[in-house]
Amino acid sequence: MEPESDSASPERRTEAERRRPDSSETSPHPDHTGMDHPSMDHMDHGSMDQMDHGPMAHMDHPSMDHMDHGSMDQMDHGPMAHMDHGDMGHMDHGDMGHMDHGDMGHMDHGDMVGQFRRLFWIMVVLAIPTLLFNHMFAGLVGYQLPEVNWLHWISPVLGTVIYFWGGRPFLTGAVGELRSRRPGMMMLISLAITVAFFASWGASLGLLSADLDVWWELALLVVIMLLGHWIEMRSLGRASSALDSLARLLPDEAEIITADGTRTVAVDQLQVGDLLLIRPGSAIPTDAIVTEGSAQVDESMITGESRPVTRGVGDQVVGGTVVTDSGLRVRVSAVGDETALAGIERLVAKAQQSTSRTQRLADRAAGWLFWFALGAAAITAVVWSLVGSPDDAVVRTISVLVIACPHALGLAIPLVVAIATERAARSGILIADRLALENMRNVDTVVFDKTGTLTKGNPNVDRIIPQPGWDTDEVIRLAAAAESDSEHPLGRAIIAAATDRHLQVPTSSDFSSAAALGVRATVAGRTVEVGGPALLRRHGADRSAADDHRVDLSDGDSRTARAGATVLHVFADQQLIGSLELTDEVRPESAQAVAQLRAVGIEPVMITGDAKEIAEAVGREVGIDQVMAEVRPEDKASEVASLQAAGRRVAMVGDGVNDAPALAGADVGIAIGAGTDVAIASAGLILTGSDPRAVVTAVNLSKATYRKMRQNLWWAAGYNLLSVPLAAGVLAPVGFVLPMSVGALLMSASTVIVALNAQLLRRE
Repeated sequence: MEPESDSASPERRTEAERRRPDSSETSPHPDHTGMDHPSMDHMDHGSMDQMDHGPMAHMDHPSMDHMDHGSMDQMDHGPMAHMDHGDMGHMDHGDMGHMDHGDMGHMDHGDMVGQFRRLFWIMVVLAIPTLLFNHMFAGLVGYQLPEVNWLHWISPVLGTVIYFWGGRPFLTGAVGELRSRRPGMMMLISLAITVAFFASWGASLGLLSADLDVWWELALLVVIMLLGHWIEMRSLGRASSALDSLARLLPDEAEIITADGTRTVAVDQLQVGDLLLIRPGSAIPTDAIVTEGSAQVDESMITGESRPVTRGVGDQVVGGTVVTDSGLRVRVSAVGDETALAGIERLVAKAQQSTSRTQRLADRAAGWLFWFALGAAAITAVVWSLVGSPDDAVVRTISVLVIACPHALGLAIPLVVAIATERAARSGILIADRLALENMRNVDTVVFDKTGTLTKGNPNVDRIIPQPGWDTDEVIRLAAAAESDSEHPLGRAIIAAATDRHLQVPTSSDFSSAAALGVRATVAGRTVEVGGPALLRRHGADRSAADDHRVDLSDGDSRTARAGATVLHVFADQQLIGSLELTDEVRPESAQAVAQLRAVGIEPVMITGDAKEIAEAVGREVGIDQVMAEVRPEDKASEVASLQAAGRRVAMVGDGVNDAPALAGADVGIAIGAGTDVAIASAGLILTGSDPRAVVTAVNLSKATYRKMRQNLWWAAGYNLLSVPLAAGVLAPVGFVLPMSVGALLMSASTVIVALNAQLLRRE
């Protein structure tokens, strides 16, 4: 097999070994059983990385990926994150860790959003009478309350319930921030509602000015915060809807083919190597390879591609996809944590540990705002005590602390990220690292790997050119034997060619592969090697002689390979016995993707291990001018680095094992084919389908997302920077002091504006 082609594996590994994650990858966080959510989730994004996602990472279905923990990093970790196990329906992670996909489909976001929605509506019911029977609110709106003594106590009683019940997520979150010594949003929110609570009780008992009777504002603060986070949870729920639907598609049982017929077993009892019968219209229970039959398979829930694709003998099928028109016999290739869906779970676990620069800025801004509010309150108290009355000092100081509540800032970034995640998921893009999505807006060069990215990655053997004394069947038979343990698409194509010719392929032993040379195995006592030009050079073979011989046997074809073809050479005991010409069809969407990238000012580049004439032929077909050919797999990262050294911001798109270093070294790594290749471990974005046009979608989404983040951040921060000094009374010398009631209304309006602006991202 040609070592310099795009996906050559540097060493032989079994499918199980290739898919198996490190323990740190599967369960990257220590256990936190028994810990309270709020005390953790608002430590900050850094400390949150120490939470336990381990039990959840081992759940049987990817819908868990978009559960609360998958969402938490995209939120400001408000009420949902801080509801303890009682608030969340008494769920504990231990129980969740043992749930199967059947239970899973009805839990995660559905229950979280349901609990959150319920708490919000209860607080709304309590807040309405709290507002209506509050004397300050009545005066603000312009109606008169009856002079009935017991009416005076409705707002204090209900406001107390709202503070301790509805405000509990924020209060417990503040405790977590105190323990971590990282004050932030929860501290500010808790400070605002706590000051409002005690000030209102002081006013209700006649100990403080009646201007501080702000029970209505306390109720409004809690309700608005709960509403904002409920909206965010719904957005996150929509982002996971596709995977939740897939949970319902996964069967609980599978039909194993035995010597006596078939028998039904539970999916969790399947083992690698089991032969399964997949009936028309049924779902494939786990990852497998087709051994018999051909069928149209609906892979839309995995790839986002609406049209069914044809899968036949030798093709990989993914658990959860549906056979639509005819039956298949498949052999299980992966189970449990080694499946493609488990790979998606690990992607989300990786995403949970990532935070965009803008989100980190918002987190820091919340911390700064905490000290800003405390400093402003202290200055206000001192100044008003010196120039005014003690009552004025108390009113102004409390106004500053209440109005400084940062819930608009808390929603500014997470709400945009939630909607961007939803849009990405609907476009077949998984965000493994949010920083990667943010960086896409700055990319000016996209480097495409050829095989499996611009081409379909399903090559066919078109010609077999034997050397004198050898026939075509013997050449392909020995080549197929050497490739029998290979995972490379070219190797599978050679095996398929031998199968199509009904040849008896001998067994091989001592298999090895080298990224620079190809594969090597012992076949019937011979050392057989299959590789590209590097293997030819290693043996000192004369390529021109091989080309001349091809002229004699190829009916007048040109001395070079046909456009876009890959040539592999077969050696037996260091003697060249023949060459194979393989072609890989270019994806019909590739040319359009290249044109769209150029339209937005991005330069496309192609990199491949194929010969120069082959690479240039593909480049001409898709419209790429800059082609890097005959690049050894280990040199791809160096080529990317050279582009970066020239001042370019590079995104690398690939699908092969040998693409991983280049994906990791690029400014943005983009892998094609979620959960099916180790390249995803080095990628920040994963295209679940095979359409390279999704790269353009990612660029446009990145630009729109960043634009909304900036707008929301400036609006939210600007409100606080403007309203706090006004509440402190900086314009008092000219006769204007911002009333607390007006400040509260402005605060509510800022939250609504931020939320609506984020929703506009759906239309961009």
